[in-house]
Amino acid sequence: MLGSKIDLFGNDWLDVVFDQKNKTYGAYQLRRESNSNTAKALLMAGTLFILFFLAPKIMSLIKGQNTIDDPVERQVTVAIQPPPAVNPETPLPKTIEPPKAREAHVKFPPPIVVDRPVDDDPVMIKDLATANPGQKTIEGDIEGDIVINVTPGEGPKQKAITEDKTVYEFRALEVQPIFPGGMDKFYNYLSKAIRYPAPAQESGIQGKVFVSFIIETNGTLTDLKVDRKLGFGTDEEALRVLKASPRWIPGIQNGRAVRVRYNIPISFSLAQ
Repeated sequence: MLGSKIDLFGNDWLDVVFDQKNKTYGAYQLRRESNSNTAKALLMAGTLFILFFLAPKIMSLIKGQNTIDDPVERQVTVAIQPPPAVNPETPLPKTIEPPKAREAHVKFPPPIVVDRPVDDDPVMIKDLATANPGQKTIEGDIEGDIVINVTPGEGPKQKAITEDKTVYEFRALEVQPIFPGGMDKFYNYLSKAIRYPAPAQESGIQGKVFVSFIIETNGTLTDLKVDRKLGFGTDEEALRVLKASPRWIPGIQNGRAVRVRYNIPISFSLAQ
């Protein structure tokens, strides 16, 4: 028996060990089923391990099907044509006049110098000796009205209105800022205003530049930043177009216009 070959990975050796013994004893049955039980345990443990790491991904996919995409974050690829050649004889654009003030104000005209006739009889120093420019005593009248000369008070002062300098996120506003005419008008403006940089065209660079800026209470764009760069002159071109953007309609919080931080991607795509 010692010289025979026994497969230790099988169950034949159990018959040798339990030869002429009570095989109905629990140890024989447990050892005979140990291989299958081990395989089942490994399979169940591996399945639970994979589900544990895939559960967040599955939950995010389920939640993603029930959420509505934010229209502000919509990304539109703008196909930019190469800019035309610049004509040196083209006249410069006219200076844009500043917008009119909301409140009415008085504009003082420039002074006009006029000639006035000189007084023929000016006041002489000797006349000042007899002049009495001081106070005079005026006799009262019994039937006259009572006059009380009291310096008027200033009355209650209105508390000065302080301007809100807080920068809000656009999702947490009562009324979000918007480009005049909607976001389609804004992307239409980008497609017409962007000039594809020559280094990017020569290198075949395409992609997105992620920028952020603050929409002020008067609709202008300030604090322009490039959050994710593309390079080859595309970052500078994106900032240039945003600086020249028309004024936006500002966001509203508590009935007042407020400053709002805004993020947007600008796509650069070569025409095929």
